[in-house]
Amino acid sequence: MKKTLTALVLALSATVALAEYPEKPIEVIVGYSAGGGTDVMARTVAQFLEQELGDGASVVVKNMPGAGGQIGFTEVARAAPDGYTLGTFNLPAALALTKDRTADYDADSFTYLANFVEDPNTITVAASSPFQTLGELLDAAKADPGAITLGLSSLGGNDHFGANMMAAASGAEFTLVPFKGASNARTAIMGGHVAAGTMALGQTSNFPDELRVLAVLANERSPFRPDVPTAKELGFDVQMSSLRGIVAPAGMDDATTKQLRDALTAVNANPAFQAMMAEQGNPIAFMVGDDFAETAAKQDGVAAQIWAETPWK
Repeated sequence: MKKTLTALVLALSATVALAEYPEKPIEVIVGYSAGGGTDVMARTVAQFLEQELGDGASVVVKNMPGAGGQIGFTEVARAAPDGYTLGTFNLPAALALTKDRTADYDADSFTYLANFVEDPNTITVAASSPFQTLGELLDAAKADPGAITLGLSSLGGNDHFGANMMAAASGAEFTLVPFKGASNARTAIMGGHVAAGTMALGQTSNFPDELRVLAVLANERSPFRPDVPTAKELGFDVQMSSLRGIVAPAGMDDATTKQLRDALTAVNANPAFQAMMAEQGNPIAFMVGDDFAETAAKQDGVAAQIWAETPWK
């Protein structure tokens, strides 16, 4: 009888503990400055996550920019796995950072909760460019190897990897020109300082009169630009994108992990959330749990391979 009562008390205690989460504000660490795409995604998710967790839950976004996002990713990896520190996670950037420098985290340092955004890379030129199609650009790059300059937001991220993969698939040879951020790269493309560039589709959305998108590096055409062909349609099986999701430190208990994954799944299913993300130009590609973790492992492999073949530092 005593054992039965003890078991009942333990079971009730566990239920109460689960019901009480969260007992204090949940912090979402963003490794980039306020106002950028990752920050906007985080604040949108946080707003709806509060609603799904209920009972006055508070979800606070904290920006910790620096070192290409490494400061923020490290902060999350080092935090206690208690459900009160979450973080945005950008692929392939977060894991690419572990290849070219010493990092205090790797792909196994996180509990993968949910990915929300997959913003495919593009091959883009200025609206005034003589190149009307991807084929014309690639022909020029093949005819005079290295003469075609390709602007990137940085080395060691989705822009860089997309450029490498496009060159490998087509046999073209570009001269890569990295900039300090997507806005600088976009300005250089629009001004004709580089012949072309690769950037996420969302980074082209507000510049329809200044930029011509030649191809999207995705399996399917984007609903945001259904008029633009994929590289795959044009004969080049190249897919690269910027993924943005939410993770927690590794080692979080199963109950809290499930509660957060279920809540984030409900966030994604909310029509108001879907509408807000579409208004922001954020293409949703929702993955939860193991699917997100498997994608991270694949991206880690891509980064490792490119680093081994063409190290960027």
